[in-house]
Amino acid sequence: MFIGAQVSLYPMTSDFVRVILSGLDALTPYRDRLRIETDDISTLMVGAPGPLLDAIRDLFARTANDPAHVTMHVTLSRGCPGEPDEPHCRCDVLAVAQGTPLAVRQADALAAVQAAPVMGVEIDVQFSLYVLGQDRHMDEIYGCIDFLKTSGTFLRSKNFCTRLRGDAGAVFETVRQAFLRFGPAEGHVTIDLTASANSPSAR
Repeated sequence: MFIGAQVSLYPMTSDFVRVILSGLDALTPYRDRLRIETDDISTLMVGAPGPLLDAIRDLFARTANDPAHVTMHVTLSRGCPGEPDEPHCRCDVLAVAQGTPLAVRQADALAAVQAAPVMGVEIDVQFSLYVLGQDRHMDEIYGCIDFLKTSGTFLRSKNFCTRLRGDAGAVFETVRQAFLRFGPAEGHVTIDLTASANSPSAR
């Protein structure tokens, strides 16, 4: 299976180079576990979803500690049939989730969010889950939405997406659980996500 993300940071400050480079420094502890490639548009991260989502979380939490408004766009994908198999993308959660009843997956996802580390950074996220190439895909999406509404990070539903708010640890754990526990374990599942911190609109 291939699991990865394209990530782009957008600091709303003239000092954006410093903010971006500082954020990328947060990826250093993950470079031995992920394939990380940065160019002038985005950073590609490929690997198991444990370090992958932790790296994305830490990247954004680092930049959100700066007082400037910053946003981040992420495209997450697992199981894309057009990508090569990468053994280091192995994920035990996906193997366990295969064939597990929806209610059990929702309960396991909620427990993981409740155990998430506290990062001390308040963020907002909106994201959409796409379960591709599967009949009855809406059953999985509605099941995910039901989990989100009990996660403690749910803010509101919007057209085509769900809005989350809270500590970066809990919010990104909510996204991780949505990514891993809904949709077929061997199927193609993607998430389109936008994160925001320090927005002047909220003030």
